[in-house]
Formats: sequence, structure tokens, C-alpha cells
Amino acid sequence: MRKPLIAGNWKMNGSCASVDALLRALSKGAASVTAELAVFPAFVFLERTRRLLASGTIAWGGQNLAPEPSGAFTGEVSAEMLRDFGCRYVLVGHSERRTLFGETNEWVAAKYQAALRAGLSPILCVGETLQEREQGLTYDVLRTQLNAILTLPTGVKSLEQAVIAYEPVWAIGTGLTAQPETAQEVHAKIRSWVAEYDIKVAENLRILYGGSLKRDGAALLLAMPDIDGGLVGGASLNAEEFLDIALSCNK
Repeated sequence: MRKPLIAGNWKMNGSCASVDALLRALSKGAASVTAELAVFPAFVFLERTRRLLASGTIAWGGQNLAPEPSGAFTGEVSAEMLRDFGCRYVLVGHSERRTLFGETNEWVAAKYQAALRAGLSPILCVGETLQEREQGLTYDVLRTQLNAILTLPTGVKSLEQAVIAYEPVWAIGTGLTAQPETAQEVHAKIRSWVAEYDIKVAENLRILYGGSLKRDGAALLLAMPDIDGGLVGGASLNAEEFLDIALSCNK
């Protein structure tokens, strides 16, 4: 049975004081949650995160990584550096990286491979924009994004080490959320594509929902059979709301 994962992407938010307070509150409430919890702080807070979470059950990861292991790449962070800070996960291909920073499917695939080589579990983000959705291109876009990974030399077996997050770009930061049945349909389709390559990998693969997931409505979304948790944005900066979302998985 797939264990739900509730992951909090803090994006470019936080201060030393607020991060400490948030992590302490999450650590205190984690014992009542059956789902796996993970947080993704800005790079500058990774050491604080490691120090405060080292003795607990909450995992942490990087929001981004470079495809290269080292070199003259000013401002970049490698997978090996993330491992040094105790990261278990790393986000790959988040919609903001694709839309704001122009990351192509090929670039995302290179980062995905770098994560695997370093022993990190990539959380591969896929999703369509509002324009693509209105044009009926949702499945074409998602299939292309997923195929960039499935056609790598590591192939479908690499997904045994990975997680997929479906994040409809039209729902991020807009207050909109996909209806549970709509999200379930997309998640099931993604799983079916993976099953074309390997049924067992598809059955074990965790697919998260990542489109403005909030406390209200989380229970209905997380109850869907092919939704295995959530990639939470703004709501993850509030410990009480983030834990409430995770508690939905207890049911």
C-alpha cells in the first residue's frame, strides 16, 4: 500500500526566527500524523532544518538543483551538496522553474538524473497551464513531460526512487483547486502511462496533488484512490494548516 506523502514547498519565504518556530511546531504535531511529512526550505535554511529535524521523522529536501555535480556555476547547488545537508528529496521541474526560468523538459530530465546519481529521491512536477487546459492539451502536455523521464536510459525503473506531483499551473497561487474527480482522473491517467512500461512500478508510484492544496477540501482530494498526498505551497507556511492537511490522510 502506498504511504501518503505531504510535502511543504516553502518557496522563497522565511526568516531564521520563522523557520525555527515553524519546524518546532511541525515536529510537535508530527506524531499524530500517519502520512510521511517533508519540508522544502530555501537553501539558506537547510542547516537549521537539519539541526532541528535530525532526531525526528520529518524529511526535508531541496527546492531545486543543478544537473552538474560541481564546477563554475555561480549561484547553483548540486545534488551532492543537498545530500551533505541530509536531504532525502529534491523538487524537479516545478512549474515556477519551468515558466519563470524557462526550464525545458530536457533540462528537467538532466536534473532528475543528477538527483538519482546522488541518491536523492526526485519529486517530478508535471502540469498544464490554463491556456493549455482550455485548448484541450492537458494530456498531451503531461505525456510529453513524463516521456522526457520514461525515455531516459534509467527508464521506468527510476520511478521506484521517485515521486510525481501533478500541479495544474492554472491552480497555483490563484485560489483555484481542481475538483477531486477531475484531479483523480488526471492522476489515474498518469499511473496508466507508467503502467504501459511496468505495472508494478505504476502500482507503487506515489502521485501527489499540487494545485493550491489547502485545509478546506483537502480531505476529499486525498481520499481519491490515485492521489497519494500533496505538494503544499502557501499553506505549508502555517504549521496548524499543514498538519490539518496531513491529518486528512489519517482517515
